[in-house]
Amino acid sequence: MKDRGKLVIWPAYIDKTKSRSEGRIISRKTSVEAPTLNEINLAAQKLGFNPEVEADKAYPHSWWETRGRVLIDNTAPKTHLARRICAAIKDMRSR
Repeated sequence: MKDRGKLVIWPAYIDKTKSRSEGRIISRKTSVEAPTLNEINLAAQKLGFNPEVEADKAYPHSWWETRGRVLIDNTAPKTHLARRICAAIKDMRSR
């Protein structure tokens, strides 16, 4: 059953190597290359989004790849939260 008050963040949403038709929801300029579930989880924790990792899930567009997803609190539009997560991942990678 779907969790109320949660948003799903699939790695494809913020992957720079994916096209819009493959699932990316933000611009290439703000997205990151090959984000992992662990990076998305750590960034969401850092931002206080109360993340829940579901590693056994597959993105519907690429159902054969089980890359997982992260559920976060629904506090703003999905694209805004995805941009903030990408900024946090870029910050973590630059250290």
